[in-house]
Amino acid sequence: MPYEASPIPDRPVLELVGEERVLCVGDLHIGIEADMRFRGVIVPSQTHRMEKELKDLAEGVDRLVIIGDVKHQVPGSTKQEHIEVPRFFNGLLNQYPRIDLVKGNHDTDIERMLPSRVVVHDQGGFVLDDVGFVHGHAWPSEEVMSSRLLIMGHNHPAVIFEDGLHHNQVERCWVRCRFKSTGERYSRVPEEAIMIPAFNRSLGGGPVNLEGPRMLGPLLSNELVDLENGQVYLMDGLLLGTVSSLRVKRRGYFRLED
Repeated sequence: MPYEASPIPDRPVLELVGEERVLCVGDLHIGIEADMRFRGVIVPSQTHRMEKELKDLAEGVDRLVIIGDVKHQVPGSTKQEHIEVPRFFNGLLNQYPRIDLVKGNHDTDIERMLPSRVVVHDQGGFVLDDVGFVHGHAWPSEEVMSSRLLIMGHNHPAVIFEDGLHHNQVERCWVRCRFKSTGERYSRVPEEAIMIPAFNRSLGGGPVNLEGPRMLGPLLSNELVDLENGQVYLMDGLLLGTVSSLRVKRRGYFRLED
């Protein structure tokens, strides 16, 4: 039975319904508050809020898939991460029968922090029936790229709006796009890819419609994905249009962090 994927309105959570009912999130960045404190911004830990949100959605769900960047510090890990990551997963394992984690670029040595029941997949991702899951910072495996649908994170997609006075507002978003090339690496590519917004609300977003976007990951930087014709959805499910139709000019006062 093919999986049907749809975002849960107003939440950065993708629901997939098929043989199992699956929830998928990415880019939790547990421990980001320690980095913010180092920069002089004092913010209480938000890990308990993320845990509660996922627990509230757990009823009737067979599997939780986290597609990378569970923790924030890289390289190494902070004291906050060593305390909160195990507690976070132990709490969720009381609600979810199975948790899968695809390692992201921030998840170095995360296995040491995880309960043994968490199933860890490497950066190449894994496949569930006809759906491939990958973080997005590295090349997906051939098996993942042979799936019908690819779910990816890493870029924290957002859309930027600009009014007549050049005032900007950035909102998180979902992006659904097709592939325009198999490249030299793959014999097949998925029919469609879904870029999911960051689950941690403390994170910024990278505007996909900003002129000359610097999208991260080999699939995007090597232009295998047709981002220009990708469809952009707000968190409430409203379809805004394609990335190219929403293009905003890059101005000197608006800079993205590297």
